[in-house]
Amino acid sequence: MEQKVEGQGQAASAPSTSGSAQREAVALTAGKGGILGIKAGMTQVFNEQGDSIAVTVIDVKPAVITQVKTKEKEGYQAIQVGFLAKKAKSVTKPEAGHAKKVNATGFYHYQEFRLPEGSKLDGLTAGKVLSLDFIKPGDLVDLTAVTKGKGYQGGMKRYHMSGNYKTHGASLSHRSLGSIGNRADPGKCFKNKKMAGQMGNVQSTVQNVRVIRVDQENGLLLVHGSVPGPRTGIVTVSRAVKSIG
Repeated sequence: MEQKVEGQGQAASAPSTSGSAQREAVALTAGKGGILGIKAGMTQVFNEQGDSIAVTVIDVKPAVITQVKTKEKEGYQAIQVGFLAKKAKSVTKPEAGHAKKVNATGFYHYQEFRLPEGSKLDGLTAGKVLSLDFIKPGDLVDLTAVTKGKGYQGGMKRYHMSGNYKTHGASLSHRSLGSIGNRADPGKCFKNKKMAGQMGNVQSTVQNVRVIRVDQENGLLLVHGSVPGPRTGIVTVSRAVKSIG
C-alpha cells in the first residue's frame, strides 16, 4: 500500500540492493528531481493513433540514498546516492564502512543531487531508494550521460572539415588540416584551435525529451528519441530546466 510522504512525494516498497529485505522508495521532487538508470537500447511503440514512435528504454535500477548533506554540516543541501551494487570482495574498507550505514556492501557509482536552499528533507533519509514518481508520461526531462569514446580522431571526423584536394599530387594530404596559424606575427597557433584530438567520452545533456511511458512495475522508462552514450551506460534523468511545453 502506498503511503504519502510529506513534502517530497510518495513512498512505496522497492527491492533492496542488499539481501532480501525491502527498501522504502521515495520520490525526489525538490528542485529538478532526479533518478538514475541504465540505457538498455532502442525500440518502437505505437500511440493511440497507430503512429510509430522511436523510443529509448532506460532501465531504472535501485538508487540507494547513502548520505543526506545539510547546510549546517556540509554547507549545502544534497543527497548522495549509490547505484549498481558491488560484491563484498570488490569493495575497499573505506567504501565498505560508508555503505555499511545503509546496510549495503558498496556501489560502483556514487552521485549527488543538489537541492535548492531551504528545501524540506522530509522522507529523504539514508537507506531509502529513489522512485519514478516525480515524472509521468508526457513530461519533459533532461537526460545526462557520457558519450561514446571515439579515440584520437582527425579534424574531418571530429569537426566535419572538408579536407584538401584529393588529386593533382595531393599525396596523402587530403585529410590534413592545412594551415593552422599565421606568419611571423603572431608566430604561434592560437589556443582552442580546432585540430585532431580525443573525440567523445564527454558528459552530454539532451534537453526537453518527452516521456512516452513509465513502467513502475518493471522499473522501465521510455523516452522519445535517442540518448547519449552506449548501451549499459548510466543515464541521469531530471525534470527539464528549459521546458518548451
